[in-house]
Amino acid sequence: MKTQYKKLILRGKATVFIDWANVYGWEKTLKRSINPKKLYDYLKTYTEVIDIRFYFGEDAHPKSKKFLSDTAKTGYKIITKPVKYILVAEISGQKIYRRKCDFDMEACIDVHKVLNSTASFIFFTGDGDYEPLYKLLIELGKQVIVVYTPGHLGREIQAMKKGIFKVELENLMDL
Repeated sequence: MKTQYKKLILRGKATVFIDWANVYGWEKTLKRSINPKKLYDYLKTYTEVIDIRFYFGEDAHPKSKKFLSDTAKTGYKIITKPVKYILVAEISGQKIYRRKCDFDMEACIDVHKVLNSTASFIFFTGDGDYEPLYKLLIELGKQVIVVYTPGHLGREIQAMKKGIFKVELENLMDL
């Protein structure tokens, strides 16, 4: 039996913004991996999608470099910057660092760059920090679609009731 998925109804040219660190974090909740190639191929089924931007931090680890290279070959427009390592604890003399690389500002700048050529903005992130950007886009008459997974939608976005479309990833496609 084939699963029925929702189809996005886009209002003209669309740009997609994927915050991969957030999307990758969804895998624990979903209990399965998200395939970047499958995601890209799915998004390209929409003729309105003119640009798919993929935000991910860059570090020296060979797996990270290969992942970015493979993802670029898929067709994504890659936006990257160096990862920061934040000291979070020191236990018995051993320092523990957390990988950190936020792309909120880069995504906002990119939204500004495509504002006049894009009618629909699709964000793959449940990050509540995007609320002011979403509100501005809605005020400007733009279509805003937020794709997320359960447990990964900021309360600021959950509270938004008008002008925004919130869609669970599993309702759109096979992962």
